[in-house]
Amino acid sequence: MTTHSIEHHPDLAEMRSRFERVTSTPAAQAVEALALVTGLYLAASPWIAGFSDLTSLAVNNLIAGLAYCLCMSGLGSAYERTHAMAWTAVAIGAWTILAPWVISGNVDTTRTVLSNVIAGGVALLLALAMAGMAGRNRA
Repeated sequence: MTTHSIEHHPDLAEMRSRFERVTSTPAAQAVEALALVTGLYLAASPWIAGFSDLTSLAVNNLIAGLAYCLCMSGLGSAYERTHAMAWTAVAIGAWTILAPWVISGNVDTTRTVLSNVIAGGVALLLALAMAGMAGRNRA
């Protein structure tokens, strides 16, 4: 009985090669760098935008920002093994947009809403861009 390892399957080798080509482009590296900056801003936003007194939202943003950084870091160097994490980052971006209303209920500060909606929107778009790179350059 002969067993064949999936590691030697020609489709897997082609897919890894394609992911490596896509993620080594300047555009992919720029998306990853911008995503890391966005995640760091999201983590620090309660203190930057001045809503750290909303403790539950501040803790949420800190955790979401750090999780976003973890999801988006390493995608450029190991995308073939981590591309599903880009979809988790999409969910974190969407959650960031909704969080002021879900966590704090009646949010009375414009800066809180603007900070989360803008950071969440940017995070969502960057994660979608990274997730969509898997389908690029099929040749």
